[in-house]
Amino acid sequence: MNLVAKTLLLIGIAFIVLALLWQVGGRWLGQLGKLPGDIVIKKDNFSFYFPIVTSILISVVLTLISLLWNSFRK
Repeated sequence: MNLVAKTLLLIGIAFIVLALLWQVGGRWLGQLGKLPGDIVIKKDNFSFYFPIVTSILISVVLTLISLLWNSFRK
């Protein structure tokens, strides 16, 4: 398979994934910064928010995307 065909295939897959996220993601993407395990500390004049679970989830998704990208480039 040549490079243009692989690139077009990857772009098509990306559009399908984005369309699915658009349809289903309204429920789940709104909760992305409020997952269980995210650290929230609120005091009188101070609030600290560290989305550790959200960061891990985004990292896993981006890693899978990059692995797919690299497998199509070979």
